[in-house]
Amino acid sequence: MAQNWNADYATMAKRGFMLGAGLFLLAAAVEIGGHAVGTIPAWGNTLLIDMEILGIAVGLLSPLVFGVILPLTE
Repeated sequence: MAQNWNADYATMAKRGFMLGAGLFLLAAAVEIGGHAVGTIPAWGNTLLIDMEILGIAVGLLSPLVFGVILPLTE
């Protein structure tokens, strides 16, 4: 039998959303600031775009997973 985990799903959903929003905002701020100061190398631009995409994905999926799916499976 599975053991009960007693996780606080609401807190995990909020923290996951804030992590995703933070990733997105940090990458957007660095990208805007970097282009304002000078040029960003191609690998840096790729890294920032990937951070933005990952931030959006984490921010959207965390509330869905921790706020809806996992509480229903318990």
